Amino acid sequence: MSCPVAIVFPGQGSQHLNMLSQGSILDVAQSPEFSHLVELCSDLISINFFDLIENGPEESLNKTSITQPLLLLVSYLHYQKLINHIEVNPIMFAGHSLGEYSALVAANSISIEDALQVVRKRGLLMEEAPTGSMAAILGLDISMIDELCQQVSMDASMQVQCANINSPTQTVISGSNEAVIRTQELCLQAGAKRAITLKVSIASHSPLMKVAKDEFYDFLSTIELKAPEISVLHNVTNQSSTEPSVIKNLLVQQLYSPVQWVNICRELAALNLPLIEFGPSKVLGGLFKANGANDYFSTADSNFYEKILIHVK
Repeated sequence: MSCPVAIVFPGQGSQHLNMLSQGSILDVAQSPEFSHLVELCSDLISINFFDLIENGPEESLNKTSITQPLLLLVSYLHYQKLINHIEVNPIMFAGHSLGEYSALVAANSISIEDALQVVRKRGLLMEEAPTGSMAAILGLDISMIDELCQQVSMDASMQVQCANINSPTQTVISGSNEAVIRTQELCLQAGAKRAITLKVSIASHSPLMKVAKDEFYDFLSTIELKAPEISVLHNVTNQSSTEPSVIKNLLVQQLYSPVQWVNICRELAALNLPLIEFGPSKVLGGLFKANGANDYFSTADSNFYEKILIHVK
């Protein structure tokens, strides 16, 4: 009898060198079953998939338009390895930012081939948007952070907003460089424990991304989206949808809207099921713990299969 589980996929930032060999999926990636996907990904990014992941350079690995298809495929391979070895029964899918695309693939709402092309286009459009920055605000209530973002954004040249609402004590802000710096200062003055500038030049989930929405919508209109076979919680609404047209609009909105991860974690925790993160790192583990969801497993754990086999028996 299969074990019911909730499945989540990470977003950009989970990638690292050697994430195939260190993640014990190099043999999966090299198998004939997935060779066409590896070739497609290599063609899309104009770099050899295996060589870049195993040998770098790290600068290329972390380039948004390259990272997104790489991470999507690596997460997909982790998922395929598990379902081919262990009988599990996914009850719900979710993904953090880019991870939402992995979730839609797993739910058979979009093919992996189409999803690779979509996230490559998404990454390119994000790189073409106005340069900005992001910062993690720790130890300050989301309502206060949101208020300060709105205060700074009253100046039309200073656009900033909450981008990733990750936990009750961690919110990432995103926007123009000066606006993010000013908001960090105000947050610290208001009692934030820390304000950490992230090493990115792209203002994800901020108003700066709105310049990409029309072209991204047009591109998505060329891709077949179907009703997910299993519920997928969307970043923008923390709800699921069965309407392809609604899903398309939500994916476009996700470019410039906050990731409602706190609410998604609450929905997942309410299921009282094991949560499995499929990806090369354990990025979401700390966020689940901070949001009160503790029955967590990660494919990045070297003992993952031992632990999950014990759990599902």
